[in-house]
Amino acid sequence: MVDAKEESPAPRHRERAIRRVLWVVLALNIAVALAKFLFGVFSHSVAMQADGIHSFFDGASNVVGIVGMWFASRPADQDHPYGHGKFETFTAAAIAVMLGIAGYTVARGAIDSLQGQGDARVTVASFAIMVGTLAINLTVTTWETRAGRRLGSEVLRADARHTLSDVLVSSGVIVGLVLVKMGFEKADGILALLVAVAIVYTALTILRRVARTLSDAARLPADEVVEVAAGVDGVVECHSVRTRGPESQVSMDLHILVASDATVDRGHAIAHAVEAGLRARFPQVADVVVHVEPATATLSEQQSPDRGHDGGSTG
Repeated sequence: MVDAKEESPAPRHRERAIRRVLWVVLALNIAVALAKFLFGVFSHSVAMQADGIHSFFDGASNVVGIVGMWFASRPADQDHPYGHGKFETFTAAAIAVMLGIAGYTVARGAIDSLQGQGDARVTVASFAIMVGTLAINLTVTTWETRAGRRLGSEVLRADARHTLSDVLVSSGVIVGLVLVKMGFEKADGILALLVAVAIVYTALTILRRVARTLSDAARLPADEVVEVAAGVDGVVECHSVRTRGPESQVSMDLHILVASDATVDRGHAIAHAVEAGLRARFPQVADVVVHVEPATATLSEQQSPDRGHDGGSTG
């Protein structure tokens, strides 16, 4: 059997681009948080204060993201031969935890408001602050989501969801301000409580995505991988496909059968052609291991426990 393996580390400019996005979002989150929290204190609006606290958590998640990307961008070493890509996944998990904390904080403030009499003062300035910060958050969410897709970053997409939750909070606060202005004093707390539930739901969504990476769930359809490999000249059969890792840095290994009379050089050439085809079809693949076997290999060899079943995909 001949193994063809060539690891392609993520380009360093990708990590630098992700960090730049996070720094910009951090600055905007701090400005938004200060505006909402300070005016919330001034106007006695618990919903605005809670919204400001949530925005501070947005900023904290940006800091975590920047630190996490610094670790993720480090090259492979002796202790981490597959690189440090999963630090990005751990960072996304930390953001989800922060979201959960933010949801709890907002819910606690809402409950305290509902148990009191409610003395929020709603003015034109209140609406101006909330609408202005809402527009900023919508812009940030759209920009960060697109950057996350372009760069294949779990951190940016998780952070964009975090910022989107801030959009939900701000929208709820605006509705609450309108109702308070109309005389419904409890609206300030009720809307904050409902949005807290949405924040926790967002945290759970991120954790589900993180779990797929950490549990080594299959990242690519095995049948599509087989189709690409089998289409390479010289490949008689492809089986035992396995994929895992972060969405942006997938690791893959597979077995191919070649003619039993093929030379070692020919086997290597076929394996590298298979690798090139897979990288072209799946740009997110960072590491490929192609096991080359003679076509006369017995069925029992192909299905041995350490290789899995033909065409299968495991985590």
